[in-house]
Amino acid sequence: MIISYTRDDGTTERVSTDDLSAIEAASIEEAMGDLPWRAVEDRLRGQDPTAMRAVLWAVRRRDTPGLAFAEFDVPGWRRRLSARIERSEIDEVLTNIMSEALGKGEDSSIDVMLPHLRKLAVDRADVDAALDALGKGHLVRARPDSGA
Repeated sequence: MIISYTRDDGTTERVSTDDLSAIEAASIEEAMGDLPWRAVEDRLRGQDPTAMRAVLWAVRRRDTPGLAFAEFDVPGWRRRLSARIERSEIDEVLTNIMSEALGKGEDSSIDVMLPHLRKLAVDRADVDAALDALGKGHLVRARPDSGA
């Protein structure tokens, strides 16, 4: 998951949860009231401001070790913070959908999830690439016809 923070000058800092250490992830879980990591990830997908702030805080503590979570704020968080999923997470979601829906209308199950995946993806082209990798390239939208 990528957490993006837009600074006052308009530049964007991007932090991947894949780059967190186990200690940083545990600190985030603790700061969020001892939530398990899976619940933290669910909250990130839901654009929860506390979860996004916690990830940014954990990374900032690398340079400022004494930084307390209670004192770390992100004014204007609605316009400054966002969480987006990466290709590996898109692959995981689509693989899970395929496993669950195997043999019973899998295309419609995937089709229902695509708008949500595209909205959450850091790079929307990753959704199309993941569909191609699963052999479901025919579900890719806006693909130009190949010939006739």
